[in-house]
Amino acid sequence: MLKPRPSLVALVAALGLSTAYARDPQLPPTVARAMSQVGIPASSVSIYVREASTDEGVVELNADTPRSPASIMKVLTTFAALDMLGPAYTWKTRAYLGGRLANGILHGDLYIVGGGDPYMTSERWWSFVQGLRENGLAKITGDIVLDTTAFAPIEEDRGSFDAQPFRSYNVLPDALLVNFQTARFTVVANPQRQQPQVLVTPLPSNLVIRNQLRVGGGRCEGYDRGVSFSESIEEPNIVTVTGNFPAACGSFMISRAIMTAPEYAYGTFRTLWTQSGGAIDGALRLETVKPDASLFYEFDSLPLPEIIRLVNKYSNNVMARHVLLTVGAEKFGVPATVAKGRSAIRSWLVERSVEIPGLTLENGSGLSRAERITARGLAAVLDVAWHSPFMPELAASLPLSATDGTLRNRFNAPQMQGRIRLKTGRIDNVSALAGFVNAASGKTYLLVIMVNHPGAENGSAEAIQAELIRWVFGQ
Repeated sequence: MLKPRPSLVALVAALGLSTAYARDPQLPPTVARAMSQVGIPASSVSIYVREASTDEGVVELNADTPRSPASIMKVLTTFAALDMLGPAYTWKTRAYLGGRLANGILHGDLYIVGGGDPYMTSERWWSFVQGLRENGLAKITGDIVLDTTAFAPIEEDRGSFDAQPFRSYNVLPDALLVNFQTARFTVVANPQRQQPQVLVTPLPSNLVIRNQLRVGGGRCEGYDRGVSFSESIEEPNIVTVTGNFPAACGSFMISRAIMTAPEYAYGTFRTLWTQSGGAIDGALRLETVKPDASLFYEFDSLPLPEIIRLVNKYSNNVMARHVLLTVGAEKFGVPATVAKGRSAIRSWLVERSVEIPGLTLENGSGLSRAERITARGLAAVLDVAWHSPFMPELAASLPLSATDGTLRNRFNAPQMQGRIRLKTGRIDNVSALAGFVNAASGKTYLLVIMVNHPGAENGSAEAIQAELIRWVFGQ
């Protein structure tokens, strides 16, 4: 049995924690007191804690009640993918020539086939363009033809979750999703200009900005500084910017999801291609790559462990959805569908002997009103991970206490820093944590806590979570 180091013993004493191992899985008094103080009843909380090296429960409360997990559902999605696909897995974005290439000139169309890369940022899209140029392509006399058929069309409204279609977290998956379909808008009140400037990065060549901003007076205040954006379904390539922007603000930056995925991919490709010195005579088409087209260039995504680190550290929803779609396609074939992804994960749970009564998977990201999981069930997934050769990859993907990701400002007692790896989850009326706690004793505990209660996302649930983590850390 590992003995606590003197520095940790001092910390435990300072926090008023007991070093005794709680073998009766009852709710610690400090946690019960916190629940009472914030007005959240036990019926709204599920907790499951156990030592990683044993099957003995440490704390249980409503552990078999299915609850909304918010983003801790990503733990199931990402580890199942890691276990099914392996840590060397990558997505491929391919370019095919639909014509003869001579002296750098393609006499025909360039086909770009999306493979579902979850992290094709503008920088990586630029690298894709440079790869084409370095392989000898300079001019395209035909069209840019995008093939996104690796993913079946998703019949969903981008604003269905919370009526915020321009927010990046609501972007829908696409087999050729570039930069999360997001651009950074910088508004500048330049005293030498009568109207504020609107700068866009990256700037799709096919985007039209209708700048209807006016310079306003008064103080600079408010979330959006008086600036509003609008885009119509009928004119997806036109963004109208309106409002009174106070001169006192100087400049203001905000990111917004714009256009459709194919239009955004094409527009940014054309911008980067022109900037690199290339030329295109044609326009955009959406088609499946022709059988007689020849493979010209292949671009690998980041490896899967790096993808899931980005998913879990920063709780990226569309990347998690890409992962779900990918496991479905790998198991059941393309095109990827959400139904295939759900079936693949359920099959994996059966193979790993994990039973989760009441499990409801919608999109695998937790950005859902429908998804449900139990605390015991998710802890069982963590247990499979703990005994897996891929445990280091999963652990490295989870936010680290007082260090990074969504835990960078939490659990910052000196000896707790870097010892707690937990995925966070928060949507309206939901707050949750799931992961691993390396306690003062040196033991590691699996921990899942879900609070489903009105206003839980506003901090009240965090008070309960803090007491639970303090107590577990003291074991």
